[in-house]
Amino acid sequence: MKRAVVAYRTEAKVAPYLDALRDAGIEPVPVTPAHPIESLSGMGLALTGGTDMDPALYGQERDARGDPPDRERDDFELRLLQEALTADLPVIAICRGLQLFNVAHRGGTLTQHVEGHKLANHGSHGVEIYTPSKLAQILGAGVQSVNSRHHQAVSDVGEGLIVSARSPEGVVEGLERPDLRFALAVQWHPEDMLANFPVQRKLFAAFGKALER
Repeated sequence: MKRAVVAYRTEAKVAPYLDALRDAGIEPVPVTPAHPIESLSGMGLALTGGTDMDPALYGQERDARGDPPDRERDDFELRLLQEALTADLPVIAICRGLQLFNVAHRGGTLTQHVEGHKLANHGSHGVEIYTPSKLAQILGAGVQSVNSRHHQAVSDVGEGLIVSARSPEGVVEGLERPDLRFALAVQWHPEDMLANFPVQRKLFAAFGKALER
């Protein structure tokens, strides 16, 4: 059975991620800092959205427009991500997950507040997907419509990562580790787009395929 650990904080917001994984034939294993897991044990890892990371993790003072730090969650998810990356287990990181994915790599930093990027969940905008990248192999190169609801963004890209997508304003919308078999992050919320933008199902299907190995 294909299984993936789903790291999250808020019970009310996790259902769309679980549904998207099940739709792709993946059995989700939800975990939180309060209900952790000792090891990924060969499973994949899905990092979900949520509140801002503690800026101390990338050497900055907190901007007053940011969320109060949740260092317990940050440290918990960074540990899981490091385990997955070290073992070359499949990783899909979404929204906050992309930001954590970036900060987990040396030199990765965030812009703590970006005006105009906290869009409604149903809203969409274009992103340019670059080739060569795994994201382009999955969704196709060129412009794709996505949704966003974030107010932070990647600033300095972490060591070893490539940018696979950007918004027209230059905001990083996709990151990946090309040296690993599947370590992919997107700034938008594909789990909320499956009904109206079925192409986004391909992200979860590709994650599932990587779990078959």
